[in-house]
Amino acid sequence: MEIEIGRGKKARRAYGFDDVAIVPSRRTRDPDDVDITWTLGPYRFELPLLASAMDGVVSPETAGIVGKLGGLAVLNLEGIWTRYEDADEILERIAGLPKDEATREMQEIYQEPVKEHLITQRIQEIKAHGVVAAASLTPQRVERYTDLVLDAGLDILVIQGTVISAEHVSSSGHVLNLKEFVRELSIPVVLGGCASYSTGLHLMRTGAAGVLVGVGPGAACTTRGVLGIGVPQATAIADVAAARSQHMLETGEYVRVIADGGMRTGGDVAKAFACGADAVMIGSPLARAYEAPGHGFHWGMATFHPTLPRGARVKTTQNGTLQEIITGPARENDGTFNLMGGLRTSMATCGYQDIAEFNRAELMIAPALQTEGKALQRDQGIGMGARGGAVALVAE
Repeated sequence: MEIEIGRGKKARRAYGFDDVAIVPSRRTRDPDDVDITWTLGPYRFELPLLASAMDGVVSPETAGIVGKLGGLAVLNLEGIWTRYEDADEILERIAGLPKDEATREMQEIYQEPVKEHLITQRIQEIKAHGVVAAASLTPQRVERYTDLVLDAGLDILVIQGTVISAEHVSSSGHVLNLKEFVRELSIPVVLGGCASYSTGLHLMRTGAAGVLVGVGPGAACTTRGVLGIGVPQATAIADVAAARSQHMLETGEYVRVIADGGMRTGGDVAKAFACGADAVMIGSPLARAYEAPGHGFHWGMATFHPTLPRGARVKTTQNGTLQEIITGPARENDGTFNLMGGLRTSMATCGYQDIAEFNRAELMIAPALQTEGKALQRDQGIGMGARGGAVALVAE
């Protein structure tokens, strides 16, 4: 439904995760009978979870841990891990920066050039763990490093930016033709981010195996404030899922929709799937793990932009292992641990056997969902009234 903003200007109403609720169906199911596996290209994963390509979240070591748990971690090939031999030392330095100096200092740190031998080395370090190796590059640099990452044995390539499109226009010279580029690659490609039906459909038509959905919902992202652009995640996922259906009607090819950002709890994750996602990409919930390379801090790929930063270094509370956060067991009751267990139980409670069925779950607009009957929890700062370990505690 369109709402009139003023004469000659209308807008659609959009919804985030806190605005909607999943409606239980007439059936319930045993959680052990729920199938949450998914595939991306030729690869099958036990968990529909990707770790975000952010320096404070994914290292070659954490990529191995996430992969062995059944998920997929994406390494940022333009970040600290490919700019510095001793990445841990630099990450400790970033974690120790005063908040009023963090952005400026990080801009200087990220001026160090990307080193090709480190790209090869980091991919090989991931593969040494015996897991699927996935990594991200920006559209601006992907052509430069394509042969290098293929030779290193990369399994899945993510081409990622704040917003990418299949029709980039520029008067300054060469422009990457995504459709030609993707179809010529021998490995699956995931493209993102996007937040609309039309952009999602155009990205799918390039031959991508998956599309990332999310512009600005991440805990560390300031794009919505700096640029004023973005779509709340529930609506964005539903719109791109509709594009997936249209693309399948046109081609018979099923492209995975990956919800990227904006999820704090197992309930948020479950809602992403009920809105139409095939998998979720998360950052800040994993940045608080003891093993996370950011030492309790989290930041996005645009935080250190040299002229227009669109992210903040945020602090999380390190209070669990990656395994506890992803698959449990949970030691808190606020939904920030055992995210995949929360998804499985949500699906079972609503009677859905697999992700494709859960995509068709009934949703309601439910602004009272977070507050109805929760006065005691709110007043005592527990359960749904707690801020939760996955929430950024201090803006840096």
